[in-house]
Amino acid sequence: MSIRKFIALIALLNALVATYLHMWKIGLAGSLACGGAGGCEYIQGSRYGWFMGVDVALIGAVGYSLVFLVATIGSLTQFEDEAWPARLLQLLVFPAFLFTLRLKYAEFIILKGFCPWCAISAVSITVLTVLMVVEWKRVQRVRAS
Repeated sequence: MSIRKFIALIALLNALVATYLHMWKIGLAGSLACGGAGGCEYIQGSRYGWFMGVDVALIGAVGYSLVFLVATIGSLTQFEDEAWPARLLQLLVFPAFLFTLRLKYAEFIILKGFCPWCAISAVSITVLTVLMVVEWKRVQRVRAS
């Protein structure tokens, strides 16, 4: 499996999780499946569950969907060694990583809470960030040869 296909798979799974969290927040998903003492509801319902009036889960769903789309297109044979998909993925993933750091700070330090779904997303975006660095280096090697 290529790095871009792996990125697409991670993004698809996280887009589904973020969509689930958004659907819960707008009342379309029933109760929130979250282990522990309701940390998910506490975190999702806090002021940090919104950014400039937009649900953070919706931002995640859209963002991960865009990463999935770009990684999938970039995995096509005619684009697999092209630089533009890697550059576009960087433009999507790197700001998301920084945004996630802000959210994790708020979750752990300010709110003193824990949401397992949010933790999955944080680990995933960190993995995607590392994969983007590896992918960019791969593309640069291919272009140099």
